[in-house]
This record gives sequence, C-alpha cells and structure tokens, in this order.
Amino acid sequence: MFVYHGSNAIIEKPEIRKSNRNLDFGEGFYATFNFEQAQSFSRIVCNRRGGVPIISVYDFDYDVAKKSLQCKVFSHPNDEWFDFVCDNRMGNYVGAKYDLIIGPVADDTVYLTFIGYLAGLTSREDALKQLKIRELYNQVTFCTEKALKYLNFNHSKEVE
Repeated sequence: MFVYHGSNAIIEKPEIRKSNRNLDFGEGFYATFNFEQAQSFSRIVCNRRGGVPIISVYDFDYDVAKKSLQCKVFSHPNDEWFDFVCDNRMGNYVGAKYDLIIGPVADDTVYLTFIGYLAGLTSREDALKQLKIRELYNQVTFCTEKALKYLNFNHSKEVE
C-alpha cells in the first residue's frame, strides 16, 4: 500500500525531527493513507513556509511491519484516543512508547474542540460527540528509526 507525506519539498529519506509544536501522536514522521489529505497538508505547509506543494509517496507494508514493531492503532475517536491526543498536544504524554501509531487526525479545526474541553467550556462527552460527527482523516506516524525502515520512497508528485 501507499502512504503519502505532504510538504513543500521532496522527502526521499524521511527523518524524525523535533517539531516546534506538540503534535497529536508526539514526535515522528507523519504520513497518511489519504492522498487528498496529504495534498491539503502540503498546501498548508506552503502557506506557512513558501514553495510548491509536493506529495512524497512511499511503499509501506503494514502487515509485515506490525510483526516486529510496537504499534498503536486507534480505529476511531474514542476516550483512549482523546486522552492520548490531549496529552501529546499538551506535552504531557508519559505512557508507552510506540514505533508506529495510526489513527484519526486532530487537525487545527478539531483542535478547537480540545481547547474547549481543556478550558472547561465543553464536557468530555460533548467533545467526543463533536469529534465523531466530523469526517476525521487518518495519520500514520513513524515514531522510531526502526519504523522508518519499513518506508520505501516510491516517487513524488507536485500538486496544485
């Protein structure tokens, strides 16, 4: 299967870099199974940093990878996912370490729901209800060098 990474540059050799902000699943190399989502993210990156939107495409065999990696999969936004993302976004996550994490994206619009919850303006139940009615895209986060070995650059594509 393919996974896609949207950026303003071709990324032939993915790296785990420290981000300047706290992300949903912590530090890692973020990709998605959804081409349109990667395309949208590449536009966001270009708006912030300049350049042209580029999708880097990788071959990834999850069935092989999951045999030797510590994987965490969130199939939908539930209590566990909510706590995991909140803790990571707040920089407070101290739980298990994973090589690979797959689950819904809490993009900046979804993050407003988290802010409402963390500020005490929205209950946990209402926040989860709001998240469940939105179409949440997925993300695949390669958190370790070991996980990155399962990604093989296939090609890149400049997008509009």
